[in-house]
Amino acid sequence: MLKDITLGQYFPGSSPLHRLDPRLKLVLMIAFVVLIFFAKTLLSFAYLVVLMAGLTALSGIRVKAILKGLKPVIFIAVFTAVINLFWTTGEVPLVSFWRINIYPEGIWRAVYLIIRIMALVTGTSLLLTYTTTPMDMTDALEALLSPLKKIRVPVHEFAMMMTLALRFVPTLIEETEKIINAQKARGADFESGNLLRRAKALIPILVPLFVSSFSRASELATAMECRCYTGGEGRTRMKQLRLTGKDWVIFLILLSLFAAIVLINFIPFPWGTVL
Repeated sequence: MLKDITLGQYFPGSSPLHRLDPRLKLVLMIAFVVLIFFAKTLLSFAYLVVLMAGLTALSGIRVKAILKGLKPVIFIAVFTAVINLFWTTGEVPLVSFWRINIYPEGIWRAVYLIIRIMALVTGTSLLLTYTTTPMDMTDALEALLSPLKKIRVPVHEFAMMMTLALRFVPTLIEETEKIINAQKARGADFESGNLLRRAKALIPILVPLFVSSFSRASELATAMECRCYTGGEGRTRMKQLRLTGKDWVIFLILLSLFAAIVLINFIPFPWGTVL
């Protein structure tokens, strides 16, 4: 399961999404997160699935890798869907037993929530971490938040912390996997017993993981000091961010496709409930 977590992982490539300016990708990601919650009908959610397929093809990333990254959120999506399945009420129950009633509206809402969560994770990953290097992400965040420097907000430090946090997620996952395998080789059991016993079994994992994390943070700080890193003041960049005509064309096309989610809700459709 730990190997399936692809948060913070970058897939090298030369697709249009890879070449798109990271500042525009951040704006697109924010717009997508907002607009995804405007999907209300079956047709708009079907369009959302097609949109995710199009983004996947545009990124050039293998479908297998994207599906692998969705495994950790399957439990959250299914758990949320089950809660809405049993708690959503309607007019005529589809299934009724004891005090539990399942309505068609609950089934629709459960399906919609699963699609929405999966699209949210997939879309944000494709627009940000999968196709953007940590350095480009730092520069983009700093550029977009630069107006806040006028009110003495440490924009560069904030962007650097965000990028380092994402960058070290795969490293910490790999470290956790090594610690678990080492503890299993020493006879540790993480799968049997009740919930309390399993929680106690995690202590031999968490302690060395915290020690390793602080050690890596100290080594990183020392390395940055040795390279005379002083923050954003007077910092120069080897690669300057420049917007081109192709960037604006791709940005406007994708933004139009995202905004179409809102318009599709007004298209009459013969079946499918409205949230």
